[in-house]
Amino acid sequence: MIFSQPFLFPVSGVKTYIFLPPLVMFLISSFVSPAGVSGAFILLPFQMSILGYTAPGVSGTNFIYNIVSIPLGAFQYFKEKRFSWTLLILFLVGTVPGIFLGYFIRIKFLPNPVYFKLFVGLVLLYLGVRCLKDVFNTKKAKPIKPKEYKIQREKIGILACYVVTSNEIFEFNTFAVFLPSLLTGIIGGAYGIGGGAIMAPYCVSILELPVYFVGGATLISTWVSSIIAALFYAIGPFSQSPMTIPDFLLGSLFGIGGMVGIYLGTKVQIRLPARIIKTILGIAIFSISLKYILTPIFY
Repeated sequence: MIFSQPFLFPVSGVKTYIFLPPLVMFLISSFVSPAGVSGAFILLPFQMSILGYTAPGVSGTNFIYNIVSIPLGAFQYFKEKRFSWTLLILFLVGTVPGIFLGYFIRIKFLPNPVYFKLFVGLVLLYLGVRCLKDVFNTKKAKPIKPKEYKIQREKIGILACYVVTSNEIFEFNTFAVFLPSLLTGIIGGAYGIGGGAIMAPYCVSILELPVYFVGGATLISTWVSSIIAALFYAIGPFSQSPMTIPDFLLGSLFGIGGMVGIYLGTKVQIRLPARIIKTILGIAIFSISLKYILTPIFY
């Protein structure tokens, strides 16, 4: 009976069929998770535009989705030894303090859904352009075997870090990861994402690191950041209104579908060319960004 008629979620006020949230996020996450992101950046527009959930609590509900959906898929990176502790540490050191600032900005300065949609659109526009530009600038890559991106050793330093895979050494500046992670935390804390949707394109496009092992660090970073951010939205010092509280039931249902989709995405990722992964991610992000940037203009 519960599946035959719309269900009212009391916290958010959303009324929809109980099977719709997991189904939607299964489709979305299986589509974008090969790029190392959970799909939360698309979930937020879906909640706001389709379900009509525009209160500040929608950002917290996005974080609940990440908490439920990510662990199973992230485990695959551990299992296949395609997980970088160096990247994870740098992501978290920058992202966690930034999340609190983003949470403060969302509650105090962006409660109006019209202005928040403009903010969302600008963030997504950058990500979409960055991904698509990288697709056209990337030369045709040689076929990659899964074992070539198993991490053998890595080192984190004050100024420089390196990650050694089975066939290549990748070096990058420590602050080139830390500082963008801090900015990402601020944006993600306001937007309702853990930051993977920003850091994954950045690491792949700017730092030229392979998406095949970046994805594990971005997913785990997103998961840890989402736990902290969800607590801010639920019991934080500025969460004095029911409008800021996440809808745990709705977010969990989204998360169940996302968990299956992310697991599927991590299994097929290594078999997809990087160019295809970036194209999928870029088109999805860019199309949504245009809708949200134009919304305030015609409001």
